[in-house]
Amino acid sequence: MIVCPNCEMEIDDDSLYCDQCGQKLLFCGSCGRVGTGKRCIYCGGLMSDNSDKGVEDRQSPDLVLSNVQQGIRITMSNGDIIGRRVGEHKHLFENNRFVSGQHAQFIYSSADGWGVVDKNSSNGTMVNGIKLLPEKLQTLKDGDTLMIANLSLKVNIQ
Repeated sequence: MIVCPNCEMEIDDDSLYCDQCGQKLLFCGSCGRVGTGKRCIYCGGLMSDNSDKGVEDRQSPDLVLSNVQQGIRITMSNGDIIGRRVGEHKHLFENNRFVSGQHAQFIYSSADGWGVVDKNSSNGTMVNGIKLLPEKLQTLKDGDTLMIANLSLKVNIQ
């Protein structure tokens, strides 16, 4: 168990957000401890919200987002962002003026599986027709329909 630096409640070790207060958790890239700020108060290492990215990616099932009509097929990695200006896949969205610069982030946890977080986008993110609240993790299931602004993507978890 780890202790949330915001509400001081105990939560599962593999959490990316506190399940009590919703706070995004930051992890030290050097010692792995949870904390706040840019640097770890224990060892001085840089804090990050995806310090276990490599471990989680190897253990996670593939998340593939596709739109056959648009010729889009993307395999996501833990922490990946979809946006016009940010993220590994920005070349696919840079000409879509409805997609925000940093639109949505994809997170994997061994406890909950794949999820998506709307990053305060202008035109919203929806899962199966339900609009997501900004900065709140929404779990994804195989076969879900994900809307990034005006772009529909089919969720395939393999």
